[in-house]
Amino acid sequence: MTPNARADLEALLQRLAYLLQRTASGEAEALAAKGRKEFPLSGELARLHGIALLQLGHRREALTALHRAAELAPASLEVQCNLANLALEDGRPEAAIERLQATLGRAPGHPGVLQALGVAQMVAARHGEARDTFAQAVRAAPQHPGLRLNQAEAELELGATAQALAHVREALALAPHLAAAHDLLGHVLHAQGHLSEAAQAWLEAERLAPGEPRYAFQAARMLEASGELARAAAAYARTLQNAPGSGPALSRLASTRRRLADWREQDKLTARLREAVEAGLHGIVPFALLLEPFDRALQRKAMETFARPIEQQLSPARRQLRFSWRQPAPAEPIRVGLLSDGFGEHPTGRTVAGLVEALATAGGLELHLFATCADDGGPLRRRLAAAAPLHVLDALPPPQAAGRIHALGVEVLVDLTGYGLHTNADLLALRPAPLQMNWLGYPGTTGAPWIDYLLADTVVLPPSHRADYSEKVLRLPRCFLPVACVAPAPPPARSACGLPETGVVFGCFSDVRKLDPATFARFMLILREVSGSVLWLRAGPDGADERLRAAAAEHQVAPERLLFLPQLQHEEYLARYALVDLFLDTLPCSARTTAADALWAGCPVLTTTGDTFAGRVCASLLHHAHMPELVAEEADGFVATAVRLGRDPAALADLRGRLAGMRGRSPLFDMSAFAGDFRRAMQSIGTRRRMGRPPIDLDF
Repeated sequence: MTPNARADLEALLQRLAYLLQRTASGEAEALAAKGRKEFPLSGELARLHGIALLQLGHRREALTALHRAAELAPASLEVQCNLANLALEDGRPEAAIERLQATLGRAPGHPGVLQALGVAQMVAARHGEARDTFAQAVRAAPQHPGLRLNQAEAELELGATAQALAHVREALALAPHLAAAHDLLGHVLHAQGHLSEAAQAWLEAERLAPGEPRYAFQAARMLEASGELARAAAAYARTLQNAPGSGPALSRLASTRRRLADWREQDKLTARLREAVEAGLHGIVPFALLLEPFDRALQRKAMETFARPIEQQLSPARRQLRFSWRQPAPAEPIRVGLLSDGFGEHPTGRTVAGLVEALATAGGLELHLFATCADDGGPLRRRLAAAAPLHVLDALPPPQAAGRIHALGVEVLVDLTGYGLHTNADLLALRPAPLQMNWLGYPGTTGAPWIDYLLADTVVLPPSHRADYSEKVLRLPRCFLPVACVAPAPPPARSACGLPETGVVFGCFSDVRKLDPATFARFMLILREVSGSVLWLRAGPDGADERLRAAAAEHQVAPERLLFLPQLQHEEYLARYALVDLFLDTLPCSARTTAADALWAGCPVLTTTGDTFAGRVCASLLHHAHMPELVAEEADGFVATAVRLGRDPAALADLRGRLAGMRGRSPLFDMSAFAGDFRRAMQSIGTRRRMGRPPIDLDF
């Protein structure tokens, strides 16, 4: 090539690099195509043409150009890294690893190739190898902060949070204003349980890169988990401004606003959520949808959309783990694991403590508890640990936690957390047990291929609703929700609680998020129709009580007729039900453990039959308490019944008397019988699997 031709080629390559950097893809592609006719033997020109084609979405032509570049310039590290990246995008991390390892043979210790190899190993869930690869890259380029962040990511995946934090600090020392470093610092601090500090790290990342929506979103999650809901809502709103199509930000904003009783844009947010679900938008938070007036079919669609990327993301790690299960001897008891973030002073812990004790006493199952929460040192945790082996998984990343469960030979793994704040979806998608079941934590279908069964009953999930659930259904002959029979403290005087000495006390101690404008309007209509009555609600966060009182005034109800129950010890909270004449339930998401608490404490509950699993739990409790007259079919009937009872003290007293008489004889409060039904269900599905039979619907 003549010196002039070489200069022309260099100028062309520089021009192409500039255009590609500015994503002027069309102009770059046309220029590269023309240039390749003049310089057909330039490997770098073919490579840049391939990148331009990739930017335009012309993948097949891009691959042809890059493979031609590899033929023309076999020593080009850039071409090999480009082809490896394409293999990663195609879901072939092992092919990328093989290519990059061969490239390293020609350029030992090259930090760029080592970094690309480490990334490929991370995608393939070969985290230990990735850690070692990134360490080599750091030794080759010790002043490169990105390589130290790569190291930190690998350590984080391996559960080595202290080492991960050290590497992030090293990166920040090299580049204190690098937003990505503050981002990863947030992830490490979150893994260590330092939520407030994690929020501050992400807020700093947002300050450094205000147009990047991920940072505001992560900060919002930590603020929400820390109870700073007003700041969380503001951060979710900022996320949505920068990323209007973000399903996670949209759904979390809608949910957080409900927790604050901030209904200013509720109809608009609900409409946007409906459109997002119908369009198949990813990342919409499942629990947010339980609060929305969406039917079962739409909820199933949303859950399947939510689960799909988790399944795809975890498939390399699942292949890496390659779990297989031994065949137990026929005489061995079925080995059942309960997995939860609530094994402590938590509604889940209270709900299942009696069941765990009853199962341990009766035998027939080998029961293991797996706690994804730290030990809170409370009596419930000690009680659970005394009844069954309790394995602590809270500090382990999903692969290690899954390995612990698998090593114990668990045959049926029951998830009690569902899609809650500390969801176990990543762990369960790794398939540590051959049978996995959803119960208690998420009241609805998970849409997840890693969940085989859903535990229910014929009221929350009647046969006519079957098509809207992805799991096989196990129906107990009683309410699927066991009632925690905890003795309440002695009831206080009305005056001690700020209640008037006379008049009907309507109560709703459900979380504030379950109150929506329609439900609240029904409650206000009831107050207007029952003179002298008051409504006792659970106190909400960050000004929610004041917003509810202002909403009451808009409904022509004196704000002082709304009273608020502060956070109390569980026994003290139960004692307050002695002062509530009638518990008013919510829709579309009904009370669950709250309604069970009320009934156990002798307080009548009024509900409406909902359309979804989450909207029918209270109806199931009342059905199995043999009080069907307290289940209204529609909203008008709910209001009419509440008004009628509110005007009839004798009828309310009769309901309370009936509940008091049920404590010793109602199947709703018989934990021993519930444990028997639960044990038979676990034995049935476990035995079917041992016989090589697939999961099916079963009624017990």
